[in-house]
Amino acid sequence: MEVKEKNGVVYLAYPAFEKFSWCCHGFSTRIGGVSQGVYHSMNLSFQRGDKKEDVEENYRRISGAIGFDLERTVCSQQTHTVNIRKVREEDGGKGILRPLDYQDVDGLITDIPGMTLATSFADCVPLFFVDPIHKAVGLAHSGWRGTAGRMGSHMVQAMKEAFDSKPEELYAAIGPSICQDCYEVSEDVAEVFQKEFPSHAESRELLYRKENGKYQLNLWRANEI
Repeated sequence: MEVKEKNGVVYLAYPAFEKFSWCCHGFSTRIGGVSQGVYHSMNLSFQRGDKKEDVEENYRRISGAIGFDLERTVCSQQTHTVNIRKVREEDGGKGILRPLDYQDVDGLITDIPGMTLATSFADCVPLFFVDPIHKAVGLAHSGWRGTAGRMGSHMVQAMKEAFDSKPEELYAAIGPSICQDCYEVSEDVAEVFQKEFPSHAESRELLYRKENGKYQLNLWRANEI
């Protein structure tokens, strides 16, 4: 990814996506907002105790930097599912300017010009999809449960059904998220991945056991598979 800055707001972007003039995208950082204290400074969560007016201002700043309209931005309601919502025009503003009226949605897709998809992440994996033929996009939140549930495959299938997207024509990218060296999981989680990815179960690039009985899991590789 490439680091970008506009009006003091720092965000990340994929050079491969920038050739699509109809598609703006970005991954926010903590730089360039107005939140104070532990929320400093570009906090985009309304659920962590930050001042509502500060979060709203942060959204105005990041939208101005990247170039999207908050009135036409739609948020996910993430609960580690593989549920995907096809965004409609009337969804604009949900999760930021007006309440969500749906739940358990970890993936969003749309082909409506000007609509922006928004998801949030800590350690979990962001999955970006662009269909340049049908001018459709998708964005998904994929933690270990979503990854084991093949969220990436579900997104491709959803775009195929909704927009007639062809897998071989899609551009896909994995966003900033926890790496294998930092991601320790218990044996029960490791077993889920060993069963779901049997041909890669013995490969250290996906999963390996440490002397303490814990495992290091590579969510990036699992999502690629």
